[in-house]
Amino acid sequence: MKAAVCREFKKPLVVEDVTLASPAAGEIRVKVSACALCHSDIHYAEGAWGGRLPAVYGHEAAGVVEDIGAGVTGCLPGDHVVVTLIRACDRCYFCDRGMPVACASTFPLDETSPLTASNGGAISQGLRTGAFAEYVLVHESQAVVIPRDMPLDSASLLACGVITGFGAAVNTAQVELGSSVAVIGIGGVGLNSLQGAAFQGAEPIIAIDVSDAKLQAAGQFGATHTVNSGKQDLPDAVRAATGGRGADYVFVTVGAKEAVEQALAAVAPTGAVVLVGMPATGVTVDIDPGTIADLNQRILGSKMGSARIHTDIPMLIDLYRAGRLKLDELISGRYALSDINEAIASVKRGEALRNVIVF
Repeated sequence: MKAAVCREFKKPLVVEDVTLASPAAGEIRVKVSACALCHSDIHYAEGAWGGRLPAVYGHEAAGVVEDIGAGVTGCLPGDHVVVTLIRACDRCYFCDRGMPVACASTFPLDETSPLTASNGGAISQGLRTGAFAEYVLVHESQAVVIPRDMPLDSASLLACGVITGFGAAVNTAQVELGSSVAVIGIGGVGLNSLQGAAFQGAEPIIAIDVSDAKLQAAGQFGATHTVNSGKQDLPDAVRAATGGRGADYVFVTVGAKEAVEQALAAVAPTGAVVLVGMPATGVTVDIDPGTIADLNQRILGSKMGSARIHTDIPMLIDLYRAGRLKLDELISGRYALSDINEAIASVKRGEALRNVIVF
């Protein structure tokens, strides 16, 4: 099969032939129809979080099940599925408490990659998926069966960007009706945090970015106010939109130290800063614990929107079909696998909401 392989950090990906193993017990092979491009893939390809090379990244996928291993019960060949990086055992301490994103189990695929180069060398399965490729091999827990009439390019967005942003507001923060919300970073995840806040009935909803084009797009995803933090003081602008209090919830959807610091300065007493975007390894932020305690504030981590994919993704599809969740509008461009480096460059230039690799 063809796959886009990262062989050196910060170097272009190389499309080449890669061999994929057959599915073992509990595993499925999926023919990929679309894979959305997340900033996390770019960060990994640039070495921000380490990892082993060579590697195939890509983790926001949708496609058609081609083959299944022994004991698979969640899908059949021919089923259309969304494929995520969330691999869960459904029986450990965290899974038993409804937090599969924190699953503590180790799977065979965690120990041995299913990908092999044409010379026989091992290739890492990036983000447990490796979906910048024509096929993926994943554990069945990572896949959610979807209706066959659901567009697969739009469905791919549900694998990460949508569940991460929407879920941060709905699952992690559980934003209350009438709460004020600020979202720092209006990319694919940030736009979905706006959608999640709007779904919860937040007011006002403040979109914050340095790109006027992204801020202009924010309105159709639920933003009531916009702030260009490159031109305005972010905490002052948030306080101006919230009666001087600050926002009840500030979502940081970019992995930048400055964004976290600004969020801490913009959150209201009794409010919460929700950390969604992940900075590079080693980035730290100074906090004043006395102020946080005195103002009864909280700092929440949100991995993958605390998603429970087998309930959340069907619910999101229902919202999409009812016209209450925008997916099609998130797609900025569609690219062939051979043009993946162009798609990545577009994201890095800040032009894209979500680019999608289509097969």
